[in-house]
Amino acid sequence: MKRISSGSEFEKVFGYSRAVVKGNWCFVSGTTGYDYSTMTMPESVADQAQNCFETIAGALNEGGFEMADIVRVQYTLTDADLLDELLPALSEAMSEIRPAATMVIADLIKPEMKIEIEVTAMKA
Repeated sequence: MKRISSGSEFEKVFGYSRAVVKGNWCFVSGTTGYDYSTMTMPESVADQAQNCFETIAGALNEGGFEMADIVRVQYTLTDADLLDELLPALSEAMSEIRPAATMVIADLIKPEMKIEIEVTAMKA
């Protein structure tokens, strides 16, 4: 088993790994839109989603996976009214991959967080 960290302080404080690789599987924790190099959060939900996907792609690559290996995704969005703004970013990242997906509308732990994305990847 391999544990992957993005270097985020959240991982230490909350006691989790950005991703865990076990055999053919990579489980990527819920990822919010922070730019972890600057710990800044963009205002736009689309920009937050793009940051999420960049962090997820980095974790997958470190584990020997790629975005095309994603088989499951869960989106947690804080407000259904943000969906129209979000859809182009989701389409850009996932329209060719087309994993099984769930979207939940719920609060996140910080008010600036508008979206959290969690994925599971599998090597065939």
